[in-house]
Amino acid sequence: MTVRGTLSGDEDLTVEGRVEGNVNLEASLVVAASATLEATLEVQRVDVHGQVVGDIAASETIVIHAGAQVSGTIRAPEVVVAEGSSFRGTVDMDVPLPEGLLQYESE
Repeated sequence: MTVRGTLSGDEDLTVEGRVEGNVNLEASLVVAASATLEATLEVQRVDVHGQVVGDIAASETIVIHAGAQVSGTIRAPEVVVAEGSSFRGTVDMDVPLPEGLLQYESE
């Protein structure tokens, strides 16, 4: 099955087919090993086992499992890229730096 357009909601979702467009969830997304997403993802948490081409923004965690393929910018406070996965793009993690490190920058 192929879905073209925008998927949105507030419940967990597992995608096993193809999505082209946008996915906006106030919940968790699982991209199954059989799934291909050519989409922009804005979710709470995502577990990628299949293929994602597009930017991913998660308010909690992005996990790219072994065998998964991701291409694009990923942004989350916590990012896990497992050995055996493929990732091409950039990672943006907005995390606070330790206080001592900030002192060295200003000296």
